[in-house]
Amino acid sequence: MAWITRLALTDFRNYRHLSWQPERQVTVVTGPNGSGKTNLLEAVSLLVPGRGLRGARMDELPRHGATLWGVVAQVAGMDGDDALSIQLATGADPLRPERRVFHIDGQAQRNRDALSEHFAAVWLTPQMDRLFQEGAGGRRRFLDRLVLALEPGHGRELAAHERAMVQRNRLLAQRTADTDWLTALERTMARHAVAAVAARSDMVARLNADELATQDGFPAALLELDCAIAARLDVSPALAVEDWLAEQMAQARALDRQRGGSRFGAHRTDLRMADRLTGRSAHLSSTGQQKALLVGIVLSHARTLTACRGRAPMLLLDEPLVHLDDMRRSALFRAIERMDTGVMLTGTDPEQFAPLRETAEFVTPGEGNLAHGA
Repeated sequence: MAWITRLALTDFRNYRHLSWQPERQVTVVTGPNGSGKTNLLEAVSLLVPGRGLRGARMDELPRHGATLWGVVAQVAGMDGDDALSIQLATGADPLRPERRVFHIDGQAQRNRDALSEHFAAVWLTPQMDRLFQEGAGGRRRFLDRLVLALEPGHGRELAAHERAMVQRNRLLAQRTADTDWLTALERTMARHAVAAVAARSDMVARLNADELATQDGFPAALLELDCAIAARLDVSPALAVEDWLAEQMAQARALDRQRGGSRFGAHRTDLRMADRLTGRSAHLSSTGQQKALLVGIVLSHARTLTACRGRAPMLLLDEPLVHLDDMRRSALFRAIERMDTGVMLTGTDPEQFAPLRETAEFVTPGEGNLAHGA
């Protein structure tokens, strides 16, 4: 179970100082647009590896007029353990004041991936509704977020791949590029690309194997990677795929020099999504069907993390009812009540969440604070 029993914000977004103690595991945050509903969810999302549910830069997070900010959360103990205090702040490093610094029970964490051993969160945002119309980059980032929740090291693989690719592109732009250095960079790219794609393939396989997906009242997803590296990994060992990939990049140097980018690598992966029962592709489905498919994937992902880690992640659902009909809204409420974990939902109309009144706490942001909703 992941349940926040206290949340304190200092100069974060529109909150100058907030100290809130949720009374129940499920919280419904309602209010007008711009009141700070999503900011609450974002603060919680920043307690796990990555850049949070908005993917914001650090300089976008302080309240207007402030330079530093902080988030402190008290997380309910797991399996009878005492509650943990997780602190996230900027400004603790005088040499890099913009750097995020994490503490667990007062102890500084040299590696923020250690947080995943104590707390996990998954989320759904309105921006994800555009996944089926956007390019491959959005779908790839969506999948990488799912992988990162299970494998914190996935972010390091992607970052190392990106660094090597940038260096290779710069070297290719030179008239007399050092071929030995190019070969070394291509080997580095290949190693990290194969590791990243293997992690993506593993997550896709886990989600496709979720037998409970059809019982939520949402369409079960059939996911597939559109990726030459993934196709190779299906039939060849990882080391052989690394050799193949490095060779492909070496042969494509002239073309990549003209294009100004790499034709091969982890950055070329796309994610295909379809309804598992009907086979209908997501991009051919209606807006409501697409949203239902996304909700189903998020619920499957939460179950996957629970099975792998032995505890459920916290669910952060920003405007989850948009594009859902009454039947699917009721299905979502039933799924939430079955999950033994913390859940935060947002919306503008509290009456839409009426079925949760017996089990959830209703709050409304206003002037940088929270009031209990009607």
